[in-house]
Amino acid sequence: MDPITIAMGLAQLAPQVLKWITGSDKAADAASAVVAVAQQVTGKGSGVEAFHALKADPALVLQFRQALAAQEAELDKAYLADTQNARQRDTDLAKTGQRNWRADAMFLLAVAMICALVWIVWQDTEVNEYLKGIVTLVLGRFLGYLDNIYNFEFGTTRSSRAKDATIEQLSR
Repeated sequence: MDPITIAMGLAQLAPQVLKWITGSDKAADAASAVVAVAQQVTGKGSGVEAFHALKADPALVLQFRQALAAQEAELDKAYLADTQNARQRDTDLAKTGQRNWRADAMFLLAVAMICALVWIVWQDTEVNEYLKGIVTLVLGRFLGYLDNIYNFEFGTTRSSRAKDATIEQLSR
């Protein structure tokens, strides 16, 4: 079984694993690292055996979570590398006097879609419940996109800035 599939199973036991193995081209590396931690904790030779051993023993799950916490900075570093490179690209563009038109277009598209979907639901009293459900689902997705855009452009929280600083120090 491949490391990503095993890591998805391990995410049932340690949910923080999901952020390291989704939405990045480094997912395979992160999944392999998570599986290696599981194998180390359980003493099993394969990821599948390690997964089954963890499922069977809550004490091993605690050890697995502690081992992941010890390696969290390294796994977060791999997870955040893509975002850091994109932010650096925006900084480099600004230094040369250029704009990131693609990012602006994505923001405008998200705002336009949100406005259009809200207007459709608000104005049309004849909309059936099935269509409202679909519109609500799509609206939620575009609100998520908008949230991601704001988080990228302005950062998320103080703890995220501290994590970014820690990762930058570790990468030196």
